[in-house]
Amino acid sequence: MKLVVVSAGLSVPSSTRLLADRLAEATRTSSLGDADIRVIEVRALATAIANHLVTGFPSPVLSDAIDAVTEADGLIAVTPVFSASYSGLFKSFFDLIDTTALVGKPVLIAATGGTARHSLALEHATRPLFAYLRALVVPTAVYAASEDWGSHGDDRTDDLSRRIERAGAELAELMESRARSRRPAEEAVTPFAEQLAALRTG
Repeated sequence: MKLVVVSAGLSVPSSTRLLADRLAEATRTSSLGDADIRVIEVRALATAIANHLVTGFPSPVLSDAIDAVTEADGLIAVTPVFSASYSGLFKSFFDLIDTTALVGKPVLIAATGGTARHSLALEHATRPLFAYLRALVVPTAVYAASEDWGSHGDDRTDDLSRRIERAGAELAELMESRARSRRPAEEAVTPFAEQLAALRTG
């Protein structure tokens, strides 16, 4: 299966990319085994995204990234939080995705920020965005504030590592469930060449 990770961090190194990598690894180790994982750094596509928004024509590199998201079996989308919402660059990238491309696709959403006060941005901004695109968003959204890295959580909140593991497991389960639901239909289809050969020998 193909797992695509979209990371919209703006710096190098980036806590957004670090969170994206940890979520991808948690998803893979949950049972996906040798899943094909691809990471798309939106930062590297900023100029191409702006040009596409103005001209309507994607560059080859941007077109390849859009195709990867469209063809993925599962998606991890991670954004830094600015002004209590996802970043403009993150939104601009997903504005270029066809509105039917993510229908029914399992998606794990996550975000990073300097303070825990922005954690609800995932619920009031990011989750509605993917709900509009009719994606299947996993129940656990992962927000990592500066103080979350290395913390042990509190009485009401699991630490960051446990939240990452839970979200990764949920995404892996949805990806596998979706793959199983499509497999019988695909296996039941007899190639036309085989049907034609059966008619000739019948």
